[in-house]
Amino acid sequence: MSAQNNISLFPPHLNAVAGALQAIFRDGDFADKVIEKVLKADPRRGARDRAFIAENTYEIVRWYRLLYTLRGKEPIHQEDWWEIIGIRFIIAGYTLPNWKEFRHLDVPQILATYQEVQATRAINQSIPDWMDQIGVDELKEDWPNTIQALNQPAKAVLRANTLKGTAHELQIRLKQEDIGTEILKGDALLVPEHKSLFRSKAFQDGYFELQDFSSQQVAPFCETEPGMRVIDACAGAGGKTLHLGSLMQNKGQIIALDTEEWKLHELKKRARRNGIHIIETRPIENTKTIKRLDASADRLLLDVPCTGLGVLRRNPDAKWKLSPDFLQRIKATQQQILSRYARMLKPGGKMVYATCSVLPSENQEQVSRFLRSEAGKGFRLEEQKIILPQDEGFDGFFMARMIRNKA
Repeated sequence: MSAQNNISLFPPHLNAVAGALQAIFRDGDFADKVIEKVLKADPRRGARDRAFIAENTYEIVRWYRLLYTLRGKEPIHQEDWWEIIGIRFIIAGYTLPNWKEFRHLDVPQILATYQEVQATRAINQSIPDWMDQIGVDELKEDWPNTIQALNQPAKAVLRANTLKGTAHELQIRLKQEDIGTEILKGDALLVPEHKSLFRSKAFQDGYFELQDFSSQQVAPFCETEPGMRVIDACAGAGGKTLHLGSLMQNKGQIIALDTEEWKLHELKKRARRNGIHIIETRPIENTKTIKRLDASADRLLLDVPCTGLGVLRRNPDAKWKLSPDFLQRIKATQQQILSRYARMLKPGGKMVYATCSVLPSENQEQVSRFLRSEAGKGFRLEEQKIILPQDEGFDGFFMARMIRNKA
């Protein structure tokens, strides 16, 4: 690769990117929150400026190990991050401006090293060694394509709120706001170009939610029907809860549970915007919350906490926050949720266990372990679905549907 194309760079933008990276890596802040804060800090920035800052911050987080390897050491100070930014553009084929911040960058050496590290997957795909090893151990020959797919930028996908209109009707409505879309399957629409979706009137009026195409497959997998009693036991801010409400045509009851009450407050706001009134939120305060719902649900969704390895493309900073110890702890948590929460399902009802991980140890193996356990007696696996990011170009997901036998 040779650097040959000029690029227009502006110091205030690079300062913003460097500052964001400092907060993410030095302070351990979440990338999405940092970028949101940085973009709000200067309201004078236009849409193109904001997009430049967000895109380049995410891309440097995504390729962090590769970039600091090409530099020779990890960045510490603000000026170090300028060099990391410069290396990003060098390997993309651009000629940097003759600025003092880039004076120590040896372009031929950087490009030569870049060619050398192509053979080392953990560096080339910019992941920790332990993650690469676990990927190989668990996914075998699928791992190289999986991690390559996970390093692609995430696509923006919408889910039409069918209580207010079809996907086609939403497409027309968005076109009137100069937002072009492509209809996928079901209620999903792809947004090919970057747009300020949350500022659109269609969003504010509850006509859609931003939700990845793979994630949109979980609620239909639950096989709900209008009038049922459904429990979403790990609801969070409620993306799948809202989808369930839409599929149930706003008829029946959805009980949304979570251990973090603030997330349920966000769900309430989203439900009002979506026009869904069958959702009741309950924080999980202790084991009594679960016992009170014993054998009461026609459908039970357990979208459990996980490593999130299937959604690295939209949360690239997770690569640097995860650890082998966390993986072991979260697997124990997943099994505890399965064992303790399954009791809420009626005999004859169906329970869906879901994660946004690609690891079998968080997915198929957890389901098999539950079915062999005392708590899993009386349950049987009906269907499971594995979605790898290279399959259709969206997030990695897993879902398994189990039936609780009638007495």
